[in-house]
Amino acid sequence: MIELVYEIRRTCPSDLKPSVKLANPELFDELRNYYFDSATAVNKALIKELFNLAGGEWAERLDNPTKNHPRQQVKVYRGQTVFEDKAPAKADSADERKNKTPKKMYRGRVVA
Repeated sequence: MIELVYEIRRTCPSDLKPSVKLANPELFDELRNYYFDSATAVNKALIKELFNLAGGEWAERLDNPTKNHPRQQVKVYRGQTVFEDKAPAKADSADERKNKTPKKMYRGRVVA
């Protein structure tokens, strides 16, 4: 079971790696969310095997997709650990991006 967690951690995306460790009490919830969101075929097989080894209740949770909890990101600033909710990424159109870009200013005037 420990080797499965190490293998999942090795193959998961970098933003998920801090939360994939045995000391994390929310490990199975994080892996369950990752399983339904964007896991590769290899990761899905590893996660499914881990949940089957964990017991019946966890194996059933993989079979029934329900509402996912918001993902949190771990940030460390000056030794203090802070958990922040991750906002889902939006696809912006080109017009919206153009309006969002800041205008360059020089001596109080807009520069093109």
